[in-house]
Amino acid sequence: MFLNKREKVIGHLERRQSQHFLLFKRTEVNKLSGKIVKTRQSGAILLVDVDVDRHGFSAMLIESATHPEWLQEGNSIDLVFKETEVSLAKNLSGTISMRNRMKCTVQHIERGELLSKIFLKFQEYTVTSAITTRSVDSLQLAIGDEVEALVKANEVSLMKK
Repeated sequence: MFLNKREKVIGHLERRQSQHFLLFKRTEVNKLSGKIVKTRQSGAILLVDVDVDRHGFSAMLIESATHPEWLQEGNSIDLVFKETEVSLAKNLSGTISMRNRMKCTVQHIERGELLSKIFLKFQEYTVTSAITTRSVDSLQLAIGDEVEALVKANEVSLMKK
């Protein structure tokens, strides 16, 4: 059977998609437990500050016309965010706009051809980051490395306990 160039490309992309699926078949969201310390609302935007074992996090909830009753100061909640939303930095200096910064230690690296999963230790939590394998190589990541995991506030969701 002869395939034209388009069919070969489509077949190649389908195989890549399948490999991507296999890498993330066991995907779980990162979950940290904390307590709400402050909430602010302006129009449809709600900013919630959360303490996770004396480490501050922020979640920005957009299009939140109401202020849910369970999002009150002092309430215990879970912060959740996808591993694909966790960026990594080594030797980060200066000021950046990402408020959610976690100093972590690399525990394990699952290398894929294009995408890799990095398992990090943050306090007593395991945080997972999915980044390109090219980035793993560029950062020269190795087990035991100290890195900073970064998550934008609008990529954090809150769950009531």
